Amino acid sequence: MNRRAFLKRLATTVLGVGLAPSALAEVLPASHGPSSSSSPDLLDRHIRDYLYKMRHFDEPHPDDIVLPEEELPLLRACVEKLERLQRTVGHGNFQILSFDEALRFARRYSQVGEFSRVEVAFLERIFYADASRYGFFGEKPVKEITDRIPPREVVKIPRTGNYLYRGTAQERYEQIRKEIGEEVILTSGVRSVIKQFLLFLRKAADNRGNLSLASRSLAPPGFSYHGVGDFDVGQVGLGAANFTEKFVSTPVYRKLKELGYLDLRYPEGNFLGVRFEPWHIKMQPHV
Repeated sequence: MNRRAFLKRLATTVLGVGLAPSALAEVLPASHGPSSSSSPDLLDRHIRDYLYKMRHFDEPHPDDIVLPEEELPLLRACVEKLERLQRTVGHGNFQILSFDEALRFARRYSQVGEFSRVEVAFLERIFYADASRYGFFGEKPVKEITDRIPPREVVKIPRTGNYLYRGTAQERYEQIRKEIGEEVILTSGVRSVIKQFLLFLRKAADNRGNLSLASRSLAPPGFSYHGVGDFDVGQVGLGAANFTEKFVSTPVYRKLKELGYLDLRYPEGNFLGVRFEPWHIKMQPHV
């Protein structure tokens, strides 16, 4: 997204969180006629503020969108239920579990517990919300909460617990492994809507319902390209640090860069409202 597109999206977002058009006019230059000499400075201030948030993605900021205090117990209840569901069906199966299947499993197994109407309504509200209100400007490749990943279209990658779509994504990963060797590992592959719910909501719950903070690290449900083909790779032995900028200093990263595999979904300095993700391999959506 270039600067002009970012500013256009910024205007939409600011309106979305309640800033009146008259106030917005003080920030964005007019399309026609003479513009205020101070407008470019104010625009640059917004860009500097945005870039500061990206550098400090894991910290709360004054204008972050946060769930009301009274909804925090509901948020935590959903996260706990999703975690119990993941333990019950297994981490691998959970990666490709659809929303409807999740509701059925939860009803069937007492150790999980059925999702209440209030909890389902909350999950639906999160899924269908305009994520640009949180500051996430990415596209939404998964349009419906009930979209599912057909098991016959994915393959489980040995010793990773993760799946990839058959075809281009699987072939790309196998080529990377062939050229780089066993020091590279698939750290995250196909993710269903329900898996993305757990990752996103857990991050928000860990930060008192801060949806903006969560979205700077994890795409909201429906907005993750892991649902349609993207995958993450890492350095064997690095563990959770593969999802930090420590990955940039690894031999795997250097080889990926040398071999031209780093067509990143979220490059450094992107205007999508997402931190730099040097481990995230961009693929064309699986169809």
